[in-house]
Amino acid sequence: MTSYNLKQWFYVKRPDGRVSEQHYALRESVISPTLAKNEVLLEAKYISVDPYMRIQQAAKPNWEQPHALNTVQGAAVVAQVLKSNSERFKQGDWVSAYSGWQTHAVVHANEIQALNPNDADVKTALGVLGMPGRTAWFGLMEAGKPKAGETVVVSGAAGAVGSLVTQFAIKNGCRVIALAGSEEKCTWLEELGVAYALNYKQFDSAQQLHERLMELGGVDVYFDNVGGMNTDAVLSSLNLRARVVICGQISQYDGSLDNPELGPRFLHQLLYKRATIQGILARDFTHRMLEMINHILPWLKAGEIQFKTTEINGFENLPSALEGLFEGKNIGKAIVRVK
Repeated sequence: MTSYNLKQWFYVKRPDGRVSEQHYALRESVISPTLAKNEVLLEAKYISVDPYMRIQQAAKPNWEQPHALNTVQGAAVVAQVLKSNSERFKQGDWVSAYSGWQTHAVVHANEIQALNPNDADVKTALGVLGMPGRTAWFGLMEAGKPKAGETVVVSGAAGAVGSLVTQFAIKNGCRVIALAGSEEKCTWLEELGVAYALNYKQFDSAQQLHERLMELGGVDVYFDNVGGMNTDAVLSSLNLRARVVICGQISQYDGSLDNPELGPRFLHQLLYKRATIQGILARDFTHRMLEMINHILPWLKAGEIQFKTTEINGFENLPSALEGLFEGKNIGKAIVRVK
């Protein structure tokens, strides 16, 4: 029976600030799995790191109970089938799964999705054709309800979700103001076709950013991935009947999840402008994945949507890759190549 060297990153310590390698333990073992009917053995090739992982590590429940200690860190994975006891999959098939930070996993065939490398780069299953794409598409189109000619402001616009929201809004005929944290990111966003790319770090205060947004005509739709100063500025810059979509609050994830800052200080602005605010989660739209892919895959094949990745090499670098998300190191989707 063939043996495999299994490596796993276990989540072992709850962070009270920035997540890092000290909150994980790398464990190795040798496995020789026997597959039950309809089970397959996967070998991970690419593993995702995402900001939501830090939310799951909060001490208090959020959309689910906190991530249990001494368990493998959950994550989306692109893998190949090593062995199969299912008629649906054979050795060598590319698949996506939620099998976590481990090099090998035995899963039921119903828990994986087949990927076709001839349709698109398999890594897109972790980005534009995966959870970030689903979040961006349905978050913008169903919660943001953008109309052609409106101004859409996106915070974290160079990230995995933000860069797709930006492009989807442009495809929808909207004028996009992108907020990002470096000149390199702003340059890329300008290449994508945004009307304005603003480096929020060049503004000394929310008031300054607010004034600039008002000079640019105010905000009809705000897609928020960041929170903090960006959101303070935008909520004061809303146009009549604006829509605010809360997708992420990464500025709060380092230390404010369990002891959050004071409640929103700008709810009166929602009153004045009769605006709406809605939170969205990718999982709410999982059952509509095919609908999203049917919209986006033709654009991707035609080169009309850019899918940018920051690829980190080495399974051992998973915790540091996650930490890097909170340091603004990635442009587009952060992915770890296993080896």
